Amino acid sequence: MASQRHRKSVAIGVKAPFPGFIKPAMATSIERVPSGERWIHEIKFDGYRVQVHLANESVKVFTRSGLDWTKRFKKVAADAWHIKAGSAIIDGEVVVPAADGTTDFAVLQNETKGTSSKIVLVAFDLLYLDGRDLRKLPLIERKAALKKIVSGTDVQFSESFEIDGREMFTHACKIGLEGVVSKVRNSPYTSGRGNYWVKTTCAQRETLTIAGFVLDEGKWDGMYLGRRKGDDLIYAGRVDHGFDKTSAAELQKKLKPLVRKTQPYAKRIAHKGIWVEPKLLAEIEYRAKSAEGKLRHPFFKGLREDL
Repeated sequence: MASQRHRKSVAIGVKAPFPGFIKPAMATSIERVPSGERWIHEIKFDGYRVQVHLANESVKVFTRSGLDWTKRFKKVAADAWHIKAGSAIIDGEVVVPAADGTTDFAVLQNETKGTSSKIVLVAFDLLYLDGRDLRKLPLIERKAALKKIVSGTDVQFSESFEIDGREMFTHACKIGLEGVVSKVRNSPYTSGRGNYWVKTTCAQRETLTIAGFVLDEGKWDGMYLGRRKGDDLIYAGRVDHGFDKTSAAELQKKLKPLVRKTQPYAKRIAHKGIWVEPKLLAEIEYRAKSAEGKLRHPFFKGLREDL
């Protein structure tokens, strides 16, 4: 069956055995989009970062921390089955695209039960292909190979734009996109956070620890957040926007088994709440931070279960 499904690709890169999960490259946050011919720019998507593996006649989908979420992303695995390669490792993002081209992490939260028909894999890098490790090749060569193997499938290719980065950023924010990822066009693929990939976001985002929640006459009324500083948890504010009945009910269900008597903060705060073991992470969007690190106008986007 595989021989009908795949066409043999052109051999490029360094001959190597299938490496398994590769720690992903991460973009460093900067305030201004870089300019110049050295850089190419891509749309920043609002979804789950994934690494898709095609090997041994099977497809697996991993989160950025290496969790196997193939069952949660069955459609992505099914779409990736049609990629024209015998073996491959693809870096990308799972998103739920809207009609206007935007993506929303909060919407994606409801599509991770394994039955979604709305999720799409946006592929932006190719690390391994048919027995060859491509990580030392220039980014533009990796992307050219990626575009070939996903063409004609339901996997979406993340185009790179060789235009003025700041102009692209202004346009991206105007139409409601999350931001821009800028990459050095001839760079190798390097795991971890570095300077080859940088990101500029239209709104600020942070993954924070849930320290407690609030009920007002039995109804959900928000959560207390914390930021890790070494072994300590520091108060980062309260979020009471971004919840609907479904997300509030699910959060309460997940937090109740974690309830504890005392605050988990290193320094006690003068607020009343239902405190929990600081184990769950929340993705929070906000406009600014105070000097003490407290978020201003925070908005709950969803739980981060992929970390």
